[in-house]
Amino acid sequence: MAIPPNNLLPSVGRRIKEIRLNRGLTQKEFADSLGIVQGFLSGIEREKKTPSDTLLIALCNLYEINEGWLATGEGEMYRSARRGGAPPPSSGGEGIPVLERIGAEFPQRIGEDEIRSRIALPGVAQGCYAIVAYGEFMAPTIRDGDLVIFRPGEEPDNGSVVLVTNRWGEAILRRYRVRNGDVVFSPDNATYSPFTPAPETRIIGTVTEVWRKVKL
Repeated sequence: MAIPPNNLLPSVGRRIKEIRLNRGLTQKEFADSLGIVQGFLSGIEREKKTPSDTLLIALCNLYEINEGWLATGEGEMYRSARRGGAPPPSSGGEGIPVLERIGAEFPQRIGEDEIRSRIALPGVAQGCYAIVAYGEFMAPTIRDGDLVIFRPGEEPDNGSVVLVTNRWGEAILRRYRVRNGDVVFSPDNATYSPFTPAPETRIIGTVTEVWRKVKL
C-alpha cells in the first residue's frame, strides 16, 4: 500500500511517537535506528517537522509497520500480528544489507536478488544499506572496491556525497553541490565531468561512511 503525500498525513507524528513508545525506545535510540538526528525526530513527534516520504517508507520497512495504519490510524500498527515492545532488527546481528543493485522501487521494495550479502559493522545505524563502489569517479575520497554505507530518507547537505541515478536510471556516487541556487552532481575525480539533474533524476540516499580494505 502506498503512503499518501505528507500533506494528507494528519497526526502521523503522534503515530510515529506511538511506534517508538511501543518498542520501548528513547528518542535517541529511535532516531539512531532511522539514521536521523534526535532533534528532527522530536520535531516530527511534536508535528513541527514533516518526515519525508522516503523516511516513512524506511520506517515501515525497518519496523514492519502497516502503511495504512501510519497514514490513517486505521487497522493494525504492524503488518503482521506480532510483538509488543520487541527489539528492532540489530545491525550487529545479521548485519545491514549489501546491495547487488538498487531497484527503481528502493527502498519501498527490495528483492532478495538485489541483496548480495549482509555485513555487521560497528557503529552503523539501523536503516542503513551498503554498496560496493566501482570505478574511480569519486577518487581519492572513494575508490574502486570500497564499501560505501548510505542511508535513505534525508535531504542532503551541500557538499555531501550521495547515491543518485544517472540518465539511464543507474545508481552512481556523486557529490551534491548547490551553486547559485542550482544543483550539480560532481565527481571528486577532476577527470570526469559534473552533471545537472534531469526531471527523472532521483537521490537514493546520503553516504554516511566508507570502509576500505587495506593490505598490510
